[in-house]
Amino acid sequence: MRILLLLSAIIAGASAYVVGGSSFTGYGITTLQQGPTTTLSRARSNLEMMRHRKGFKKLGKPADQRKALLRALTTEIIRHGRIKTTLVRARAVRKHVDHMITLGKRGDLHARRQAIAWMYDKNLVHALFDAAPDRYGDRQGGYTRVLRTTNRNGDNAKMAVIELV
Repeated sequence: MRILLLLSAIIAGASAYVVGGSSFTGYGITTLQQGPTTTLSRARSNLEMMRHRKGFKKLGKPADQRKALLRALTTEIIRHGRIKTTLVRARAVRKHVDHMITLGKRGDLHARRQAIAWMYDKNLVHALFDAAPDRYGDRQGGYTRVLRTTNRNGDNAKMAVIELV
């Protein structure tokens, strides 16, 4: 069994250097130098590429559906104070919720029109503009908290609770 694992590690390591082959798979030269007791699971590195020049998460949706999803999540977080959603969606909507609360703290007419243009409920915008200066007046950002919860049963997706602080 060890010989089979060693041979597969050697083949995987050699295929990383083939011209025109696949991209780097995370197996390095150190796999060959660790000896015959190396298993394939220990030899795997945690190499992750950096996300340079990637503006935002696309959430697997076209632009119009993504905007509608973020608007709906923003409206529901401000309405209920806390919702349960996937971790990626919670991190993506946090920026928009913080922006709506910042607009509510400003309180001028232009900020109110911007908030009405983004959120789905006009009465909720008026309630936000009434409550935000009192509730968040001393806070300079960071109006939401994302807490990880257990994974979803059906597809094992990472879930989170996003709430207003």
